[in-house]
Formats: sequence, structure tokens, C-alpha cells
Amino acid sequence: MPMLFLCQEIGSLKKPSWLLDYVKHNKVSEEDKERARNDAAYINIRLLEDIGLDVVYDGEVRRVEMYEYPIRYAKGFIFAGEVRSFDNKYYKKARCVAKVALKNNYHLNEFLFVKTHARKDVKIPITGPYTLADWSYNEFYNSKEEFVMDIAREMIRPLIQDLVNHGARIIQIDEPAMTTHPSEMRIAVDAINECTKGIDAKFVVHICYSGNEYRALIPYAMDINAQQFALEFANRDTWNLGLDDDSRRGYKVLKEFKEYGYSKEIGLGVVDVHVDDIESPELVRDRIVYAANILGAENIYVNPDCGLRTRSRSIAVEKLRVMVKGAELARKAFS
Repeated sequence: MPMLFLCQEIGSLKKPSWLLDYVKHNKVSEEDKERARNDAAYINIRLLEDIGLDVVYDGEVRRVEMYEYPIRYAKGFIFAGEVRSFDNKYYKKARCVAKVALKNNYHLNEFLFVKTHARKDVKIPITGPYTLADWSYNEFYNSKEEFVMDIAREMIRPLIQDLVNHGARIIQIDEPAMTTHPSEMRIAVDAINECTKGIDAKFVVHICYSGNEYRALIPYAMDINAQQFALEFANRDTWNLGLDDDSRRGYKVLKEFKEYGYSKEIGLGVVDVHVDDIESPELVRDRIVYAANILGAENIYVNPDCGLRTRSRSIAVEKLRVMVKGAELARKAFS
């Protein structure tokens, strides 16, 4: 029987200060900066594996921001200025002024490095087509649907296909904007299906901080070409131990997934990435067991709510450690 409750990260870790200082230094060559990024990526891979994660990446150590970074490598966009994101940081928002196309595979080199050095399974996160469109100004396409679908066809699909051609087997499509406009869910669904159809890989869709607790997603989840949805739950749950609905109110919506016939995997968010308080392994265990009792233990993967870049590295490491310990306790509960 395969091991239950495999542990994974969602993507980002806070970049080490030494790396940020080094790459900003004008007198450092680009070759040396790339060596430094390689060192940081290697450290993150080993760190995540040593903590006990079963599926890893490099903490997105080479990336600037989940929107700005891919847009840099796409034709048809011009950066307009900076906007504030939820964690009081800023990113450059772009205007789409011409037909979208992929310049080059902006994730290939980082993926090949991780693939070479990782001992565990590798899951590469990429930003999805709906979010890229939703966070841009559309000044070219006649409709948002046309804009989203062209990003899916002309940018994200060739990116995914090239990654798979180079050995990618698990691809996480990040779509934080997907449920923010419930009336546009069909567009988002069609876009994911367009950029993944016919490609031989396992697809995970990550959506976080849905204002309606994923009720916009639930009716469409089984129609999306993805084997897993990695979702956030911990931030709205209580810190009380227990398996009753009140204690596990953050996960109660999983019953609605079940009622709609949901039978895919869930990447279960079990630690809150927006607070420094550290969950206990027993709390993580109860969250996993509660979800497993609803959807089946074989369908539960374990992860933080979202990427951990908003937390210090020491806090992020401790949250991942208790996540792994909680998964071990949950396995014992099902043994």
C-alpha cells in the first residue's frame, strides 16, 4: 500500500539575505550571481528533503514574483507601474498591447537544476493563464475570455509541453485569482484544460484565499484536467484539538466537495502561512484525519496553505517540521 499523507511545499521560501545582498552588488558578475542562485537552490532542496518532505522544489529562489517574473518572458506586454500585493510588497503590473506569445521557457534552467539535484519527487509551480490575465490590463483583446485563452494556448501550453519534454512529471498551476470572479469560473476552467490537454503529466492546481471557501470551485472541480487541488484551509480553522465540525470548521467545506462527487486528491493546507505561531503536530494530525475521514486517506496530500515566503526562514522551517510530524501521527491513526 502506498504511503499515506505525502508532504509537499506549495512553492516559495523567503530568500536568504546573503543571496539578496550578493545579487544586488554591481561589481559581481552575472556568472557569479548565477552560482550564488545555484547554491541557494541547492540549500533549499536539501533543506526541504532533510525536513522530510516527499515532493520538493527549490523555494522559487530564482524568481522575482509569481506574476512579474513570467510576464518578463512573454511577448505582447509592457510594464505599466507598481501595485501593492497582499503582503505589503509591490510588483510591476503590465498592459497587454499585442498578441501574447512565449519568448522562451523561463523555468527550464531552474527545473533542470532541481531535477539534477533532488532525491525526492519534483513538483514545479507555474503561474496559470487566468491569474496572468486577471492581474494585467487588457488593451488588445476584445474580451477577457479571448485574452485568457490566448495566454493558455500561446504562452502556458508551450511552457508546460517543453518542461514535460525535459522530464517534468508533476506541474502545479498556481491560480490565486481563479475564484475571485465566480461568474468567470468557466473561462478559468477552459483555460487550464486548454493548456494541459493531451500532455502526459500530473497536474496540481493551487488556489488560495478564496473569499467564498471554494464554493465557486466546487461545481467545476471534476471538470478540470488536474489530478489534485492544493488548497488553503488552516488560516480559517480553530487551534483547538478535535475531530468535531466546530473544532475543524476550516475544513468543513470538504463535505460539500464530497457531496458534489469529488474524488480527486486534495493538497490539504494544514499550517497558516500568515502567522508566526507554530501549530502543534497534534493539531496538524487532527486536521489531516478530519479531511481523510471525508475524502479518503488515500486522497490526502499535506502542505502549507500557500508559499512560505512571507515568514522568516526559521519560522518556515519549524512549520514544515511540525507538518511532517503531524502527517506521521496521522499515519499512525490510520495504521
